Amino acid sequence: MKKTIFLLWIVSLLFSCGNKKQEAATSVHPEWVYDATIYEVNTRQFTPEGTFNTFAAHLPRLKELGVDLLWFMPVQPIGEKDRKGTLGSYYSIRNYTEVNPEFGTMDDFITVVKEAHDMGMKVILDWVPNHTSRDHTWITEHSDWYKRDSLGSPIIMYDWTDIAPLDYGKNEMRKAMIDAMAFWVREADIDGFRCDVAYEVPIDFWETAKDSLITLKPDIFMLAEAEKPELNESIFDAYYAWDLHHKMNMVAQGKENVDSLRLSLKRMNERFSSHAIPMYFTSNHDENSWNGTEFERMGEAAGTFAVLTYMLPGMSLIYSGQEAGLNRRLQFFEKDSINWTDRSGFTGLYTSLNALKKTNKALLSPERGGKMTEIVNDSPASVFSFKRAHEGNEIVCVFNLSKYSVKTVFNEEVPGIGFTAFPSAKTVTPVKKIELAPWEYRIYIK
Repeated sequence: MKKTIFLLWIVSLLFSCGNKKQEAATSVHPEWVYDATIYEVNTRQFTPEGTFNTFAAHLPRLKELGVDLLWFMPVQPIGEKDRKGTLGSYYSIRNYTEVNPEFGTMDDFITVVKEAHDMGMKVILDWVPNHTSRDHTWITEHSDWYKRDSLGSPIIMYDWTDIAPLDYGKNEMRKAMIDAMAFWVREADIDGFRCDVAYEVPIDFWETAKDSLITLKPDIFMLAEAEKPELNESIFDAYYAWDLHHKMNMVAQGKENVDSLRLSLKRMNERFSSHAIPMYFTSNHDENSWNGTEFERMGEAAGTFAVLTYMLPGMSLIYSGQEAGLNRRLQFFEKDSINWTDRSGFTGLYTSLNALKKTNKALLSPERGGKMTEIVNDSPASVFSFKRAHEGNEIVCVFNLSKYSVKTVFNEEVPGIGFTAFPSAKTVTPVKKIELAPWEYRIYIK
């Protein structure tokens, strides 16, 4: 018990004060980022037709949901050599500057980007710099741009038998890659990139790429599929909070308790610059297809952890179908349309969370939002209670992250004077003791 209380105090101190070495860091983020919610678009599965044009019909709905940033999974043609399944993987790209005819035309994509912009949403494109398909034009035209085995064939990474890894020791390849990225900014007016396996690509390449891209669009947004602090010093705006995601799964399954979340947050705070933005999620395309839906991994806690991702300092992600409570693994290499019937109330949940993020400045992303400070309670293994405050806005959060009912006592009155409950907006009376049902949470705002 003493160990847990000491750990809680340390984490609270870290979140209240931050790493002194990092305090001098200045923001490199576009102004629109701080209250933004990311939405990952799986074009193939979004509609029965699986095209940009039919996806566009959902833009008003996504705007109403409160989405700010659309992340399109790769839209380029997919390789045919050693293709997986019938339709292949988005991440086996045959040509960086063309559009997969499965989804439509380049003009169709440009149009959907413009329509999103007209509604006030930004658009980023999933970029795959680490490898191409095994029949990309570069394979024959620039064979030395690839990593090859002793027999001269492109090497195979993991079980990715449909791709060929690129050799970043080749300067001409680097230039061609940056030119291809710039093409999408110039031609389609996209607002940035989500960079696939960014940790596999040399940092000096990313530095050069970022310098080139900001000359085309100064407020370019960069999201790294990585949890590598060096990438977020001055190149990438946001990173995957993979470790915390895995810990949330473990807590939901009863394999670990709240201390594991505290330790994960502590590590993030110590390792990353104060301006680096973690992206929190309960699902994405990889998790859904390969590791299971949030309901498989988190069970009855899925909604609770979705709320938690919005309360912590960072950005939140919604994957295609999550706002409808989709409880099915989407096939990755075949057609498998999403059922948009929401039987679980997740549309209302995400809509209210997105609205709260935009109206309560305490929830802004680092380094604009309120610092996170834990509220000490006598059930620290199960109850995660904390507060954030910024520019007159405050939020107090109490989560029972266990499958058991808990009566917990705080070391201060919760939530304090002048708060209302979220999302009911009812006035609440401060108390020092709360009883919580399994996975129940209380959010108080002012």
